[in-house]
Amino acid sequence: MEFTVKQIAMLLGGEVDGDDSLVINQLAKIEEGKPGCISFLSNPKYEPHLYTTQASAVIVDRSFTPKMAVPAALIFVDNSYSAFTRLLEEYHQRIAYKRAGIEQPSHLGDDSEVGDQIYRGAFSYIGRNCRIGHNVKIYPQAYIGDNVRIGDNTIIHSGVKILDNSVIGNYCTLHPNVVIGSEGFGFAPQTDGSFKAIPQLGNVILEDFVSIGANTTIDCATMGSTVIRQGAKLDNLIMIAHNVEIGKNTVIAAQTGVSGSTKIGDNCIIGGQVGFAGHLTIANRTKVGAQSGVGKSIKEEGTSLNGSPAFELNDHFRSLAVFRKLPQLEKRIHHVEKHLNNQEQHLNHK
Repeated sequence: MEFTVKQIAMLLGGEVDGDDSLVINQLAKIEEGKPGCISFLSNPKYEPHLYTTQASAVIVDRSFTPKMAVPAALIFVDNSYSAFTRLLEEYHQRIAYKRAGIEQPSHLGDDSEVGDQIYRGAFSYIGRNCRIGHNVKIYPQAYIGDNVRIGDNTIIHSGVKILDNSVIGNYCTLHPNVVIGSEGFGFAPQTDGSFKAIPQLGNVILEDFVSIGANTTIDCATMGSTVIRQGAKLDNLIMIAHNVEIGKNTVIAAQTGVSGSTKIGDNCIIGGQVGFAGHLTIANRTKVGAQSGVGKSIKEEGTSLNGSPAFELNDHFRSLAVFRKLPQLEKRIHHVEKHLNNQEQHLNHK
């Protein structure tokens, strides 16, 4: 795909200083730019590369003033980082939605319907009574079970498994090997010490604009639905248990686990390797630091947590400060004990 600098500036609402007829066909880091590439400058420490880059165009902030001549055309925007992100999104959309048609072998079950501009890769499988929207891209070796609903403009990458009765919204992205609707971890203890499986009869609902990272698993509900709300973004290797709810625009980093029936609010930011106990309620805009263990509900919105067990961030930092001083405190206590023992021995001699 090729665009002129002028076309890109119009897309980003920017102004061009330099040759706006130059053709752009690649994106690149500013230090790796070559003719035909476009890059951006956001971090001041990369400014020296601006004066030596071979990129054809560079996106910069409107407030930026070059210290010397720049070989590339400059596109001035309000926020260069955000503008380049917008450009990446546009480029990705054009690549991701380019594929169309049906490769063989692929399977479409009885009473299932698919929309226009669909792509069905080789060895993909769609079960019975499914409804697949327009412009959906289903990559090779993806599996879609029975009675599944998928909205428009959703991308299902290779190896994804969407099990029976799942509901996927519009503009969702499921990265390779995601599993949606696997059976929840439910077992009832028996009097003889064994465990009996509890049937998991619910489903999973992903609302619009949800992104699920590679190898993440989302269990179906025991009854009702496990729900990932609109705009939520889940990283790779995350475990979402049965009957969990993840709020709107919440982001969760890799290797986090959320136990059954926990409800995480809107606009939360969860670091990597965080563990949530079951049946908790986490307030909106909660921030949880990496490797934290959350064992109780959070009621106050905007709370920041860290540690295992997790507690309020500032208290955690104060506790760490004390923890670092423990060796010194131990020496002081030992010194005081020794001094007291010496005094006691001196008094006994009297």
